[in-house]
Amino acid sequence: MNRKLSTTTDEQIETEKSTLQFFSETIEVNRLSAMAFFEAGEGSFVNQRYYWQNREKTFTLVGLGHAYTITSQSKDQRFDDVEQQWKRLTQHIVTNEKTLHPILFGGFTFDPENGILDEWGDMPSAFFTVATYQLVIRNNHIYISTNYVAERENSDLLKRLTIKRDELIDRAQVKALKTYVKPKVKSSFEPYKKEYLESIHQVTSLIRRKEAEKVVIARSLVLKFEEAVSSSNILSQIISEQPESYLFGLEYKGKLFFGASPERLVKVENSYAHSSCVAGSVKRGKTPEEDEALGKDLLNDAKNRVEHQYVVEMIGHTFKENCASYHIPSEPQLLKIRDIQHLYTPVEGQLKDDATILKLVKTLHPTPALGGVPRMKAMEVIRKYEPINRGLYAAPIGWLDTAGNGEFAVAIRSALLHQDEAFLYAGGGIVADSEPQSEYEETLVKFRPMIRALGGQLHE
Repeated sequence: MNRKLSTTTDEQIETEKSTLQFFSETIEVNRLSAMAFFEAGEGSFVNQRYYWQNREKTFTLVGLGHAYTITSQSKDQRFDDVEQQWKRLTQHIVTNEKTLHPILFGGFTFDPENGILDEWGDMPSAFFTVATYQLVIRNNHIYISTNYVAERENSDLLKRLTIKRDELIDRAQVKALKTYVKPKVKSSFEPYKKEYLESIHQVTSLIRRKEAEKVVIARSLVLKFEEAVSSSNILSQIISEQPESYLFGLEYKGKLFFGASPERLVKVENSYAHSSCVAGSVKRGKTPEEDEALGKDLLNDAKNRVEHQYVVEMIGHTFKENCASYHIPSEPQLLKIRDIQHLYTPVEGQLKDDATILKLVKTLHPTPALGGVPRMKAMEVIRKYEPINRGLYAAPIGWLDTAGNGEFAVAIRSALLHQDEAFLYAGGGIVADSEPQSEYEETLVKFRPMIRALGGQLHE
């Protein structure tokens, strides 16, 4: 059932194409909680689950088990690798009349050239999976697809999978959702705080010498819990705490990468693309009056407007290259979420015939809001001065289907859970006049969503 396809020879590719078929069967169910379905896989599919919900709450996706995984270790071709492997896998699909377009879910690491060995372990530069059991909730309809990949149709296997599917549905419908309490934090520490502050000095000096215009530097914060924390507990916390964001969780080898991101990288629906320019931020006010004043200051702040314009220009260029027509508003607006408000400009356009969602993801990542300007120089500087490996943090995470639709968020406001520890990540854009202490304090604001969800203390 769990077949894995990585970089292969041409001969192997032809063998795969001629022998593997994708079998998918979908049923519609009347009543089912996405979180209950995720919980139902606790015993049988631990380390093989994912969760996704878009910001508008119009599309929810849960996966249990790995019917097929697609990975890439390539530094330069990973986006193309995933696209080509997905196309090969879905050339031969056998479905029933109700079957939804099969979905591939996963993410890319921020920088496959980062050689720091840390909590991410052997995470490949791209990791995607087709779930054995895929739940989709869309427009108040609930569907569950059963997927398997094999050389030929296997009725006995499908029967066993169907029995298991019905058990999962029954468990999710009948068993009450667990009531979780927030994890108890025993201690916390900031790895490489000194190195982070020093990196700001180094990068600002470099920018003043005109070697770059802007570089994003990130850091981490580690929370240690009194006991191991489950994926279901963590997801229930972020669903409760950050409902206005993209909510995601991806299990990989005993770890859970999860987050509540405000930022869409790109969405494609019926060949129409949407993206979001999100850069420049300030905290929320304690009163409506203070909140409005902070928002106005953000809209008029020269440093934040310059940072935002870098993103608008870069995403606008990508849409110009890939769209027959596109639209960008002339001025940003405010995107307000629970702990922070951002400058925000939506971008949309009609795709050209040869454009795909993964081509857009490849071109857009990393945006100036997560990497810097110019892009390649900023990445060189990050590799030299940033003390951590970002892993999946600040990278594209999301889904695509066989019809060319899909959506990817930028995986910020995120963390990596491993048993009784959580590694939180946050960063900020460094320009010529950036000050280490103020940049450090800005990252504290960005840590708040995850700190709150994980039961840590917020130091106002």
